[in-house]
Amino acid sequence: MSASPAPVAQLLTAAATQLSAISDSPRLDAEILLAHVLKRSRTWLFTWPDKVPNAEEVSAFHGLIQRRAVGEPVAYLTGEREFWSLPLAVSPATLIPRPDTETLVAVALEHFGHQAIRALDLGTGTGAIALALAHERPQWELVAVDREAAAVALALCNRDRLQLTNVEILQSDWFATVSGHFDLIVSNPPYIDPADPHLQRGDVRHEPASALVAKQGGLADLAHIIATGVNYLASEGLLIVEHGADQGEAVRKLFSKGGYQKVASIRDLAGLERVTLGYAPPYPPN
Repeated sequence: MSASPAPVAQLLTAAATQLSAISDSPRLDAEILLAHVLKRSRTWLFTWPDKVPNAEEVSAFHGLIQRRAVGEPVAYLTGEREFWSLPLAVSPATLIPRPDTETLVAVALEHFGHQAIRALDLGTGTGAIALALAHERPQWELVAVDREAAAVALALCNRDRLQLTNVEILQSDWFATVSGHFDLIVSNPPYIDPADPHLQRGDVRHEPASALVAKQGGLADLAHIIATGVNYLASEGLLIVEHGADQGEAVRKLFSKGGYQKVASIRDLAGLERVTLGYAPPYPPN
């Protein structure tokens, strides 16, 4: 692709053709990247297909297309990804928030309604889950933790950008620096088997392995959270975790082994078991 100025429509067509070999959505990728460069909406691109960006803008667009063509995720190229309708800053230090994880948010909101609770998000990354919950339930008190300092800094940035004051964000290796009890604990931990061939394809090649893979066939972190989480839940508190689509049965067994009650798995919009939950047993009466 040359860097000479061309109309929006021509730029998008050429870019989509270049990306067709590596992307499942080449046209969408091109639109998002051009809108980012031009500081316009995608709607503007459709409305003004004959507009000709200046040479500097075209050069910047071509640079992003070249990087996308070798597999860099669109979210890392733009520095932003929408989650639960919230614009979140992203970086290669964290997992890119995915629509599948919105299932976990929806389940948590449904189970607690508008009552005031204390909630914990383990492995928060960009802060996506905690910030979505905080946005929907300003009366909730949330604590979000991540063991990576860069992820904590990014989550703090997103919290401050969104002006969500009911979230405390801390550095912690799972429960290591967490104290007290919670009505709700949520987590989207690493759950991919290190030998999974999908790790060599698509966007995940550029995402941090520490946020993706776990030992024991992808179950190690889930097992730790489930076994330990019961000690941090209030009486009949709720733990909700995201997991792989083929891990539902194994995760339910971990919940049952941990003494949780009313264990159930929830399917995502694609009909795949994506989230499993369980309630801590009630405290004995005084």
